[in-house]
Amino acid sequence: MIFFNQANTERIEYLLDEMQIRGFSFWENVQGRGTVNGDPHRGTHTWPEMNNSVMTVIEDDKVEELLLSIRKLDKRNPEVGVRAFVWNIEQMV
Repeated sequence: MIFFNQANTERIEYLLDEMQIRGFSFWENVQGRGTVNGDPHRGTHTWPEMNNSVMTVIEDDKVEELLLSIRKLDKRNPEVGVRAFVWNIEQMV
C-alpha cells in the first residue's frame, strides 16, 4: 500500500508501469498526516494539500525493487511525502 501527496501521482503511476505492475486499486483525496513531521493533508483552506493511495498485490521478488524506488522518490523530494507499507497476502480469490 502506497500513500503519497497528489503531486506524486504521475511518478507513482510511472513506477508501476515501469515495473509492469498492472493490477492496483487507486484512491483519490485521502486525508491524513505523517507520523514524524508531516503536515495535515485535509483539503481545507488551512491544510489544502491532499494525498492519494494505491494498493497492489505483487510477486515477492518485486517488493524490494518497488520499495527502493519509493525510497528514492521520497529522498528526491521529502517535503512532498510518500510512504509504502507491505503486508503478506495469505490467500486470494
